[in-house]
Amino acid sequence: MASRYAILPLLCLLLLSSCRSSPNSVQTEAASVSREEAVASDTLRLLYWQAPTILNPHFSSGFKDSEASRITLEPLASFNAQGEMVLFLAAEEPSLENGGVAADGRSVTWQLKEGLQWSDGTPFTANDVVFTYEFITNPEVGSTTAGTYESIERVEALDNTTVQIIFKEPNPAWYLVFTGTEGMILPQHLFQDYAGANGREAPANRMPVGTGPYRVAEFRPGDVVVYEPNPNYRAADSLAFKRIELKGGGDATSAARAVLQTGDADFAYNLQVEAPVLQQLEAAGRGEVVTSFGSLVERVILNFTDPNQATPDGERSSLQFPHPFLVDPQVRQALNLAIDRETITERLYGSTGRATTNFLVAPEPFNSSNTTYTYSLDQAQTLLDQAGWVDTNNNGTRDKEGIEMTVVFQTSVNPLRQKTQEIIKQSLEAIGIRVELKSIDASVYFSGDPANSETVERFQADLQMLATGNTNPDPGAYMKTYTCDEITQKANSWSKQNYARYCNPAYDALWEQSNRELNPERRQQIFIQMNDLLVNEAVVLPVVHRADAAGVSNQLVGIDLTPWDLHTWNIAEWQRP
Repeated sequence: MASRYAILPLLCLLLLSSCRSSPNSVQTEAASVSREEAVASDTLRLLYWQAPTILNPHFSSGFKDSEASRITLEPLASFNAQGEMVLFLAAEEPSLENGGVAADGRSVTWQLKEGLQWSDGTPFTANDVVFTYEFITNPEVGSTTAGTYESIERVEALDNTTVQIIFKEPNPAWYLVFTGTEGMILPQHLFQDYAGANGREAPANRMPVGTGPYRVAEFRPGDVVVYEPNPNYRAADSLAFKRIELKGGGDATSAARAVLQTGDADFAYNLQVEAPVLQQLEAAGRGEVVTSFGSLVERVILNFTDPNQATPDGERSSLQFPHPFLVDPQVRQALNLAIDRETITERLYGSTGRATTNFLVAPEPFNSSNTTYTYSLDQAQTLLDQAGWVDTNNNGTRDKEGIEMTVVFQTSVNPLRQKTQEIIKQSLEAIGIRVELKSIDASVYFSGDPANSETVERFQADLQMLATGNTNPDPGAYMKTYTCDEITQKANSWSKQNYARYCNPAYDALWEQSNRELNPERRQQIFIQMNDLLVNEAVVLPVVHRADAAGVSNQLVGIDLTPWDLHTWNIAEWQRP
């Protein structure tokens, strides 16, 4: 827009017969352009096709809400792409040398920066950290991040700027808590009256008060968040923008187009778009696709419970009713053999994806070399035959004891995911499994709303597809999601993360072992064993190791993607070039 107007006076001189601006009108227009350029420079335009619906990351199962929250809320520390700790609210990194990490591994002590304030001017203290722990782990609150904090025995404020975390057992992963994506601290003074079953009613869930660089000025859930500089931020004078507009809605392709082709936005999140389309849009020259291969794995999750039966109180996908065929290992292996990972990766993802069968792919030393995948419809059909699932009534669908082999396969609305669904459906129907595809708006699917039956937690389908991964260089919290205690169900308000409702004492035993093992090499091997168990028993069906792809305008610098935090983690450093 600015460059077009900049050449207008010159065109007027050359084309006097058709462009008769007086000197005053040219000056007026130039002044208008100057103001327009200033506004554009002062406003950062973020486009998130998955619109945020709540600004408390401890109540969301999707990254979209955490992304919007991270602009305002901060953890004690985080990690850059190299896995190095970066301090936010903490003054120094705890270590054995400085006494922050106890020699017996039972506690860690954090020193906090002095003089920090919440955006409303209230002092930030160690009591806020203690409160955040108590809030997150209160079962009545029903937070989605509670699992990360279950290793803690208690948290104590030793003084206003010193907080100590005591663990139940020696903890090799002390740095998992209060750091990164799941470590954002909440203000006690705004949540203390909502520290129970009324937690989701807190006004600060929608108008958060944080210690971060920008504060929320306006929030319309499912639409837009407007931010302004936080005057109490510790480095307020260094902020580049007077206004940030985080616009939600649309789809990934239109978001990519807005940054890469039309220039209507500065940054677009999660460009899960077919590789040829991204290349075409990037050719316009107004921005680039920035990719980072981290921990994201697009996977098919199998429901180990029956979504078609309900308990007397109406709970579907209940532990009371095992799935009629997905609990059978042979059936699961057949499904695994029927996923054409190479075609999905090459046709849809290109350089932004790698076919994988691993659940845990990052950091690289944890990426198991023991597993393989095969695409074979013949082998899949043989396994189903052996399991007794055959087409007895010649309707094209396998059946057994009167049960038809029909599945509902759900995911979020996204063209690339819908095309992935179609490829998988074609293979499954070729081996005699009827597939009904279902697409759910991302703002609902990833909302974490316990009252909504179409969320990933409620999982009232047979198969569902999504992408996630460990949000920390230590994969402990991520691998915990397949333990029995993490099963999401009505009893815990569907707030946990074992959506599959899978429960295996052998897997749990490995998890417990990893939680006690202080030797890094042995611990790494335990996590690889856990991955191999999930993969070899086809408990989950990984499909693509996805690059995190974002669209970044040529008019924006300072973006520093890391697999271990959200895109907006260093937004205080974003600037115009």
